[in-house]
Amino acid sequence: MSRSIAIVTDSTADLPPDLASERGISVVPLTVTLDGRSYLDGVDMTPARFYALLASSTGHPTTSQPSPGLFAEAYEGLLRDHDEVLSLHISAKLSGTYASAVQGAALVDARRIRVVDTQAVSMWLSLLALGAARLADDGRGIDGIVKTLDEVSSATAAFFSVQTLEYLRRGGRIGRAGALLGSVLQIKPILHIHEGQVAPLERVRTRERALTRMVELTRGHDRGQGLCVVIAHAADPAAAQSLADRLQDCAETLVMQDIGPVVGAHAGPGLVGVTSYPADILPLGLKRGLESVPA
Repeated sequence: MSRSIAIVTDSTADLPPDLASERGISVVPLTVTLDGRSYLDGVDMTPARFYALLASSTGHPTTSQPSPGLFAEAYEGLLRDHDEVLSLHISAKLSGTYASAVQGAALVDARRIRVVDTQAVSMWLSLLALGAARLADDGRGIDGIVKTLDEVSSATAAFFSVQTLEYLRRGGRIGRAGALLGSVLQIKPILHIHEGQVAPLERVRTRERALTRMVELTRGHDRGQGLCVVIAHAADPAAAQSLADRLQDCAETLVMQDIGPVVGAHAGPGLVGVTSYPADILPLGLKRGLESVPA
């Protein structure tokens, strides 16, 4: 189906490449640098390879946003076949990607390109991009799409747990969760994204309790018609599968995805999280992920 509005996001959405392609979502990659070599996120560096390299690395990875020129190139190509572009990006409090996208739009035709700071990242951004693609397919205009996405974001709950806060601290993305750095090492905090930043939500003592509590919190947002759910992990598929097994009965949509190199560089291996919103706002009808999740 042809659509008049092209949907763009960036690689911090961690969208599975086949799903992005199927849904007609263009992904502009950020860059991750490890041991002196730079890679385009999701283009010449996969999650599996990144975490393998990270395990043997002696340094800390760094990341950088796409250049305005890279965005301009993407927008120019899309405007040849579309009337407008809706470009959805990682929180401006976490990355300079949004600002770079705005500059890229100005280089092309800002009147035909709407750039949005979603104040989200990874799973949350993934849900918004998938929702935008669904609405664009339905023929909704940009104003209508953005209005519905605002409703989605207002009802979205995002919870995640990390093995260590050290990666967030080193990368400068720790936000208000920095208050936890002096905590007893055995504490496994549950974090969330609040007003575009990483913030602490609860403290629990074990990984299993963190998983159980994230399931409880997620289920609490079900308004009776199911949830649109994205579960993601950084080199911990067993933990992600555990969340999926416990949530699939209430999931109208359930997408499993890997945390990519750029987000993984700041969160570290072992991150697992779940993001959801009530499906009555915008059902997506997707079941995509590990084998035990029903298609």
